[in-house]
Amino acid sequence: MSNRRAERAILLAEVLAKRGVLHLREAAEMLKVSEMTVRRDIASDPDRFAYLGGHIVKAGDIGGSQNYEIDQEAGSHAEAKLRACANAGRLIEPDDTIFIDCGTTLVHLIDQIPDDFSVTAICYSMNVAERLIRKPSVRLILLGGLYHPVSASFSGGEAGETLSRFGINKAFLSAGGVDAARGVSCSNFHEVAIKQKAIASALASYLVVDTSKIGRLRPAFFAQLTDFHAIVTEEGVRATR
Repeated sequence: MSNRRAERAILLAEVLAKRGVLHLREAAEMLKVSEMTVRRDIASDPDRFAYLGGHIVKAGDIGGSQNYEIDQEAGSHAEAKLRACANAGRLIEPDDTIFIDCGTTLVHLIDQIPDDFSVTAICYSMNVAERLIRKPSVRLILLGGLYHPVSASFSGGEAGETLSRFGINKAFLSAGGVDAARGVSCSNFHEVAIKQKAIASALASYLVVDTSKIGRLRPAFFAQLTDFHAIVTEEGVRATR
């Protein structure tokens, strides 16, 4: 560990000892480095620090493995995810009520919502909600339930029932695998019910993935390609029906 990184780690540990939790943005401002540098510092010191839904905590404050999928995936194919979300963002219109899935792709969709668009956004994950609250014209609805650190998301029967009560114009779904024959899949079984409810509730559903997901399989299947109006990748928008 470099001297500068070691110094940052000491300061971060001191602050966490007093406060218990620190937002990534606050940590970057305090340490006078970029948020990416803070994330690298945390990843290099898993015995002391952990990262959950945009917040830094002491590793000992949470149980289980610290190698969370959401953190492992955050930097994977980042440029392709950005371009895919730029294409998906063009589908959002003023006064839409939208559903935004969990994961590391669709957080970039939020940046595509113009600041003057009055939009209602429904989500069920911490990292998506944390980004949405920065949009002053967005009305946020966060579905609760049991928290799953692996994807920084919530699950529970009441979330699905609540979701069915909303008039959703457009649902934007993510996936870990897209296979033309087998269907669309993700890594976490607790996400399946809410994804399926969102697809069933929305007037139009869009699958937003980068092309590295095409041809891959994940353990939890939740839809067929024809359940979506279109698949959106970094290459553009392609109808599935």
